[in-house]
Amino acid sequence: MRGAGRIRALRELRGPRELALFTYLVAFAAVVPLLMRLPLPRLAAVVTRPPGRRRVSPATVERLAALVELAPRVAGPVVRTGCLTRGVTLFWFLRRGGMDVELRFGLDPTDASRPTGVDGHCWVAVDGEPFLEKVDPRSRFAEVFRMPVSGA
Repeated sequence: MRGAGRIRALRELRGPRELALFTYLVAFAAVVPLLMRLPLPRLAAVVTRPPGRRRVSPATVERLAALVELAPRVAGPVVRTGCLTRGVTLFWFLRRGGMDVELRFGLDPTDASRPTGVDGHCWVAVDGEPFLEKVDPRSRFAEVFRMPVSGA
């Protein structure tokens, strides 16, 4: 997206408070690839803490998800597209917003279309169910890790 397209996308923001939240979200999303270089247990220790005391409304959750989708359009290539950036960023912000969410990682070793022969996905879950996913990933991806780690 070139300059004019980014400006149009930024017009989707609703006021200075949302612009500040979006700026924070973009900064966090930009460091997700660096965070993903950590071993998963270390990553869990860095990004997981008990849910915040505030409780986000369903409208706020929906708006946050829209901002996460907007971030790569406005700040790409600094913010990558894909499930890792989306999942880790949503996990971070939803937990701080008071939601008891988990971040789950899964593998599909039968995907021969991938050069490695393995495909992966990460998703946010609420009460064990995929959250904000268009298609339930559990039918394809076997879960291999989740955050918070049990007892966290």
